[in-house]
Amino acid sequence: MKTIQFLPDKVKIEVDEGENLLAAAAKAGVYLNAVCGGDGVCGKCKVKIASGSVESDQARLKNEDYAAGIRLACQSTVKGDLVVQIPEATGKDGKALKRKPVIARTISARSLEKLVGLWELNPPVEKRFLELDPPTMEDNVPDLSRLMRAIHQRCHDCINPTYDHPELLRDLPFTLREANWRVTVTLLKRRRAEEADRIVAVEPGDTSGQLYGLAMDIGTTTVCGMLIDLNSGVTLAEATAYNGQIAYGEDVISRIVYSQRPGGLQTLQEKLVKTINTIIETLCRTVVISPSDISYIMAAGNTVMSHLLLGLDPKFIREAPYVPTCSNFPMIQAAELGIYAHPSVRLFLYPAVASYVGGDIVAGVHACRIYKSPELTLFIDIGTNGEIVVGNQEWLVCAACSAGPAFEGGGIRHGMRANSGAIENFQIHPETLEPMIITIDRIKPSGICGSGLIAIVAELLIAGVIDRQGKFNRKISHPRLREGEDGYEYVLAWAKDALLGEDIVISEVDLDNLIRAKAAMYAGYLTLLESVGMSFADLDRVILAGNFGSYIDLERAITIGLLPDIARECFYYLGNGSLWGCRISIIDNRRSQERVMVSSLITNLELAENVSFMDRYMAALFLPHTDISLFPTVSEKLLTT
Repeated sequence: MKTIQFLPDKVKIEVDEGENLLAAAAKAGVYLNAVCGGDGVCGKCKVKIASGSVESDQARLKNEDYAAGIRLACQSTVKGDLVVQIPEATGKDGKALKRKPVIARTISARSLEKLVGLWELNPPVEKRFLELDPPTMEDNVPDLSRLMRAIHQRCHDCINPTYDHPELLRDLPFTLREANWRVTVTLLKRRRAEEADRIVAVEPGDTSGQLYGLAMDIGTTTVCGMLIDLNSGVTLAEATAYNGQIAYGEDVISRIVYSQRPGGLQTLQEKLVKTINTIIETLCRTVVISPSDISYIMAAGNTVMSHLLLGLDPKFIREAPYVPTCSNFPMIQAAELGIYAHPSVRLFLYPAVASYVGGDIVAGVHACRIYKSPELTLFIDIGTNGEIVVGNQEWLVCAACSAGPAFEGGGIRHGMRANSGAIENFQIHPETLEPMIITIDRIKPSGICGSGLIAIVAELLIAGVIDRQGKFNRKISHPRLREGEDGYEYVLAWAKDALLGEDIVISEVDLDNLIRAKAAMYAGYLTLLESVGMSFADLDRVILAGNFGSYIDLERAITIGLLPDIARECFYYLGNGSLWGCRISIIDNRRSQERVMVSSLITNLELAENVSFMDRYMAALFLPHTDISLFPTVSEKLLTT
């Protein structure tokens, strides 16, 4: 890690070597005038390197400026510890402008090892190389018996191995002879003492050094895959792809509705399988292996995604009293679903809890071991469908609330997913009201993703550009504030500075959609806690899960009322908890066996029929809340800015 100090405010931040300097300034809450998203064309993010070194593009600066240590922050890469001088901003009258207060705060990476703990290299599947004695007239037992005998003789920890698929018998005599009786057996370890190890494959030659597992998070929007070497526990490659079902609805309710059309369920299943296969192909290309080399697949998804993958009708998940077909999903051969893998490979799905609290949440709770911790924990996964779990080693209660697609760019005029060109960070100068825009990949802006939306709303609120109802201050006269097609709006980027050649704006309609989304989440926290007689003050920690959580600025999320205003040290970031759970289960068979037990410990609370939830939802339709006393640090900011 490298330390950067920004002068004159003496703000310090630690970043990885290779971090972009403009992005580092944004993370530290340091304002720089930058309207091109980091593309380097506006030339406004000039800083002076007082000490240390950066790698920078000299072509965009005058020779005398470059010699004097001036650099464009967006074109500079951190190479070591730095002291960076931010130039003093002046108004049209030449007077120094007020400096912008720092309100940004990221969640420390300290959390990860503490949350997930340790695991053993003890995968639930293994390979054993065997050299069988060829048959003779004196020893002409059946091929399967010969194989079983060799396993008993050479694999002393294998107890009464069995098999359960006819493909093994169909190919076995030819495999044994073509391999000259030297084969590798893939064994699925027993899950309980009374069970037997299961033979899932027999391959010619010694392939014991090639043992791969696939961990998958099957999200409503994005599907993520991780290829793991099960002989070492090392992650070899990761890949993501948008869920092909998106074309038939952005949320699970839309997809349930589509599944009821003729052929709808089959179409949705095929689209999801195709997405999974795309990820498998990408991973295998990266490592240069065949999909048939994958010996084990562990996946987790919400209840609807799990149903759609298995071709189970999700119709009654949507209708009160919200009942899924099952919560513990059957073990199935991946190839039967059309997934690219060895014909014998099993697909395991994390069990669900209820219709809207699925295996992805169980995997996250499993990964961070809430069920083994005495600390009272609030576990939050923010997405289109926000899931919440509260509890500890003694009890666990969960709930789900429909936050809507705002956090993933849906329902926002210029909203987009977190792709290249999306505004992911934003600051506004308190006097000039000019923006500082950071985009993904630091190119000209093309839209706003979820993290950018949170930053924009928080900054506009603190600067007094919008009020607590999410309405623009009509008394402000500024070229970026204007009447637009959706009412009043603020221009984030002019057409000349935008990738799409049109003004990128945030409107009051967008603000209203964001407020509704965050209100649903906050009302869910309160309702769940109060249902067990507790409040935010009783919490020992708050764990944020999901890909989106990695980009949330903690202070800004609190500022708009998305997260509770409690001690910042209580917040931890897990990351993709669903993928973490699958990864741990693939590597450590002991911990893997706990996953079904975890789901049975969680009690579900239905918020859809809860009157108390609706009352709290209505109260949360303000920034940050109608009861400002719930947000003392935000109240202080609003009074002092």
